[in-house]
Amino acid sequence: MPGTHVDGNLYIPQAIKNGANVVVYQGNLSKDLQKEIAKVIIERTIDNEINSVGPESVKFAPVLIKVEDSRFAMAPVSDRFYDSPSSRLIVIGVTGTEGKSSTVSFIWQLLRLCGEKAGFISTVEYSFGGEALANPQHQTTPEAPIIQHHLNEMLMNGCKYAVVETSSHGLSKKLNRCGNILFDCGVFMNVTLEHLEFHKNFETYKSDKANLFRALDAHNHIKTIAGENKKIPSIGIVNLEDESALYFANATKQKVFGFTSLGKAGKTATENSTNIQLPEIPENFPFMTAKNIVSTSTGIDFTIEANCDKSNQKESEKIILENSDKKVSFEVQANLPGAFNAYNLMASIMAVSSVTNLSFEEVAKKCANLLPIKGRMTVIDEGQPFEVIVDYAHTPSSFEAIFPPIRKRCKGRMFALFGSGGERDLTKRPLQGQIAAQYCDFVFLADEDPRGENPEELLNMIAEGSVKEGKVLNKDLFVIPDRPKAIRKAFSMAQKDDIVLLLGKAHENSIIYKDFVMPYDEISEAKKAIKEML
Repeated sequence: MPGTHVDGNLYIPQAIKNGANVVVYQGNLSKDLQKEIAKVIIERTIDNEINSVGPESVKFAPVLIKVEDSRFAMAPVSDRFYDSPSSRLIVIGVTGTEGKSSTVSFIWQLLRLCGEKAGFISTVEYSFGGEALANPQHQTTPEAPIIQHHLNEMLMNGCKYAVVETSSHGLSKKLNRCGNILFDCGVFMNVTLEHLEFHKNFETYKSDKANLFRALDAHNHIKTIAGENKKIPSIGIVNLEDESALYFANATKQKVFGFTSLGKAGKTATENSTNIQLPEIPENFPFMTAKNIVSTSTGIDFTIEANCDKSNQKESEKIILENSDKKVSFEVQANLPGAFNAYNLMASIMAVSSVTNLSFEEVAKKCANLLPIKGRMTVIDEGQPFEVIVDYAHTPSSFEAIFPPIRKRCKGRMFALFGSGGERDLTKRPLQGQIAAQYCDFVFLADEDPRGENPEELLNMIAEGSVKEGKVLNKDLFVIPDRPKAIRKAFSMAQKDDIVLLLGKAHENSIIYKDFVMPYDEISEAKKAIKEML
């Protein structure tokens, strides 16, 4: 593959020398490179002849296959190499700017709680059918050979279901990481400003994410599950409070179901909000609604009302819903902090119901046993007088989702500590600073993953937004690139009833700099800092 700095074709001779039998490449090979390749092939062929023992010895020359785009070709090649594992798994894909990892985990947990064997791939963790393991990479959707390998491992371990967190990079045809995966259920959480350094504009970003829903039409959903051919119910699931919901719904010919809190769990929600402007829900669009949401620092309770027009569906494609001609109401309780989890839970209940033929209510009863994932509204309590919360929020929209409900219950002052990824979207940086300054009494800016950028210059771009909202440097706005030092400074200022939010690193295990990678665990660092001060 062509790299940013080096062309991968230059390594073809080395690959052949090390035993590669097939090389897939793109572009034209120089005459010198062709000569080098030919020389290595001849040398290897002679070596094989000399060292061959018996008629079963391999005596063929390596094959070179030229394609238009070698990165794109990885998906079909990898899929074929593993004998199309997604054709023998029921596959659920989840996309969105926020909420993907939590929703993937909740779907996986609910499937297991319903007695099904399932695996999953996410930013935070993964599972091949056993217990969840930490994902060591800063990558949501891995490259095609890895993702196909993971799906095959799930299959070999007896899994019936696979849940895949599908990022915009993973769904982009440019990278084609999710190419050739046969999805049966697509979940759309939201789409906001993010990753424009790759997608260039919002429309392309949105369209790349919608490839998940287009993929629902790419096959007939007849799969060989546990050796038996079955028609798998297919469905799209969309967050109706997002302005792009109908764009995603219209990207597939499959049945689409929606969910909403009528704004009560969203970024604009307040205790007495009644006139929240939301996209209009089309007539006869089947959806569920979260009502009477009660969120605390330890959990969430709400009521779901659901109805479903199934008149145009075949019996085998119906979403199982008791008393389907009427609205069904049932309670949901989960030990998951944050009102926004109402969205993640509704999407998860719907997805699991659609692929298992269990009713919404049967699946919802399992929510009480769900476990939060590392770094998602994780409360750190080491006996300190103030509250510490670790979360992955790192975009303007995720800030707008988590800050209001925390501000509402905060009896003291609110602190936010965060940074922004280097060599990524620049436009979000001042917005991050501005939103944090609107809701928080103190803003601390520290390294997230500066990569090749100057850390202080990067943080100053965020600080511009905070200054715009009236924050004053070294008074209620602090730029401290060294993240452990920044945490200790924030903790030294925090008092009883204050809340300190550590944002952006969450589950990640390192901070990436230009010339090195520093091992780092936010939760461990926070606990260490608290113990030092007590």
